[in-house]
Amino acid sequence: MSPKSIRVCLSPALLPFYEFDDTIAVVIDIFRATSSMCYGLANGARAIIPVEELEECLSYRGNGHLLAAERDGQVVAGFDFGNSPFSYTREKVAGKTIVLTTTNGTRAIQRCARANAVVLGSFLNITVLTDWLKNQPHHILLVCAGWKNHFNLEDTVFAGALVHRLKTADVDLDDAAHAAESLYREAQGDLASYLSKASHSKRMQHLHITQDIAFCLQQDQVSVIPILNGYELVSLTLSHPLQ
Repeated sequence: MSPKSIRVCLSPALLPFYEFDDTIAVVIDIFRATSSMCYGLANGARAIIPVEELEECLSYRGNGHLLAAERDGQVVAGFDFGNSPFSYTREKVAGKTIVLTTTNGTRAIQRCARANAVVLGSFLNITVLTDWLKNQPHHILLVCAGWKNHFNLEDTVFAGALVHRLKTADVDLDDAAHAAESLYREAQGDLASYLSKASHSKRMQHLHITQDIAFCLQQDQVSVIPILNGYELVSLTLSHPLQ
């Protein structure tokens, strides 16, 4: 894959068809996992451990970690909290390690582990993420977490926002990147209104957590880029660029 490319994977189910050599994977789960993880690390969490299954999350009990679990938009009984950004305040998470499992986002992270680097994207950190990606020589794969392996609107619109900011004349875009950018151009005038028709947005409205939607659509609230370091997500040290 040369010259530098930007590709968009519209569902984790498609990841087996993508190459990861010389690639930075950007995992996107706007409502709400990657938004909450960005916010949690910005608020001083030591690390976040993303796991796929509830049982694996529970296996960390007794280690002094906070255990967080979400399924179908709701907190799972028996866990400290779910993936609402309002649970990731400084008072709750500073200095703590959080073990998190979600319906879509943590699974997508695990499936990208073979990339050169795995980072998380959200509207909350879009500018710092864009600026860092511009300075990386690697290919970029934007991975939409979707909803249970289906395409979703909010992750694809965000991917399109990144494509819009990152594309240059000498960067190759795949068809999905062009399509995502077209959706973003249609949505950018009023993101909240455009994404109100998204299925997960409606699901969250039904659960009476619309305040989470508004929070996750705020731009540039944090200056943190979560990066996978072994099995933990930690804050990327921007002064040390990825090699």
